[in-house]
Amino acid sequence: MTYLEVAFHYQSQPGERELRALDSVREVYGIQRTQFSEKEHIVRVLFDASRLNEDAVASLLRQAGLDLTDRLTLV
Repeated sequence: MTYLEVAFHYQSQPGERELRALDSVREVYGIQRTQFSEKEHIVRVLFDASRLNEDAVASLLRQAGLDLTDRLTLV
């Protein structure tokens, strides 16, 4: 397994409905961890790159109702 981390900016704080949907994203095989920085409006996701790619992770987050604006470059 190869783990990668991706980070995205999002616009508005997730509400109760979005948080419930994000719980189901955590159950997707290959997603290891999701972490929010509410102050900076950033979500970080650790995932198994042999199962998923960054576009698939972004799609899962959008389907959960998160309004992603851009992907951040992690160094």
